[in-house]
Amino acid sequence: MRVLNKDELQTAERVLLKHFPKSYKVYGFLYTCNRNKPSTVEVVVDSWPEFKVILLRPDPKNKQSEDFMKKVSFFSTDEEVLRKLLSEEVDWSSCFLIGGFDISHVPTLKEVSSEKKVNNRSFTLVHLMYLPDISHLRAPDVDSQLESRISSLSLSHIDMVNKTWKFGGDEKGYRHFKNIISNFPTCCILDTHGVPVAWILVYEYCALGMLYTLPEHRGKGYAKVLISTMAKKLHADGYPVYCFIEEDNMVSYKLFQNMGFVEDTSYRAAWFEFNF
Repeated sequence: MRVLNKDELQTAERVLLKHFPKSYKVYGFLYTCNRNKPSTVEVVVDSWPEFKVILLRPDPKNKQSEDFMKKVSFFSTDEEVLRKLLSEEVDWSSCFLIGGFDISHVPTLKEVSSEKKVNNRSFTLVHLMYLPDISHLRAPDVDSQLESRISSLSLSHIDMVNKTWKFGGDEKGYRHFKNIISNFPTCCILDTHGVPVAWILVYEYCALGMLYTLPEHRGKGYAKVLISTMAKKLHADGYPVYCFIEEDNMVSYKLFQNMGFVEDTSYRAAWFEFNF
């Protein structure tokens, strides 16, 4: 086992490029770490410089990691090595999430969970959709009036965004959005009074998400404008352009599909909760 340093994180990022789309989430974390974005994770591999498993866990030296629910992510090409790292390098003593992993790893996670005498449950199953190239993007036409109302979120908007997010509404949600809005790209559409009526953000692992339009402003095509604007910005800035869409959210799935995003149907991602 090895905890990667800054130089090694750069190398690991390049390695993960070869394993898209399955490596997108871990790659996204490393991408932001390597560009000096705030990070609360520690990156562990089974060996170096060749590795079969790369695992992200809360950094015990970072006090900010205590502000959020504990989260673990990994990318693996070897099930036995994954089993060993999960068993030896993850703290199973409190509630945590493991998310964005291929569902083929579920039996291993359940076995280790059982060995640790820790309960588990499926939190959500998701489609991973990504834009292979910016030329695939089917951008909507935007008139000058609407274009003038496209902006970015500010810290003054945290309460509004937190209140409408289905996993938010509390103090942890507030801290989550303060971090996201302060450090990552955002996009919103303002009304004539300068108040956001629709928005999209980027998670700390670079995935598009938290897309929302106030009910009274729906049906105006704002979601397409936000996705298109953000996809162009992310691509221009060198970010990967992808998102996770919950399995039962076919409206969003069709929306992203119609805009040129694709899915590798051999891969399905999952979020599991442990020791809840």
